[in-house]
Amino acid sequence: MTITGTHMLLYTPEADALRAVLRDVLGWDHVEDTPGWLIFKLPPAELGVHPSEGATTHQICFMCDDLEQTIADLRARGLEFRGEPREESFGITITMLLPGGVEVLLYEPRHASPLEAFGRK
Repeated sequence: MTITGTHMLLYTPEADALRAVLRDVLGWDHVEDTPGWLIFKLPPAELGVHPSEGATTHQICFMCDDLEQTIADLRARGLEFRGEPREESFGITITMLLPGGVEVLLYEPRHASPLEAFGRK
């Protein structure tokens, strides 16, 4: 058996606005399988598994090489953020606010990464 990829879904009442941000602000390549339904090519990814206190949940995080510059670039393109960058054990973080109430953690990692160990493919 071979897992060939991961397909993530974001559900929001402002799907068209969120698609426009991913396409026009983040500049992600995409295909349009059905008119209006864009499927985006994601940057390289990694998956971590964390313990919880009984709750089962998931989180989508976007990584960048320079958080300060990325925030400035995205703010100039109209994106909003909650609070100020925070130093965490794994990197510097901030919450990015996307259309439809979608919140994504944006961070500059300070942890070992398989992307560095095995190359970004």
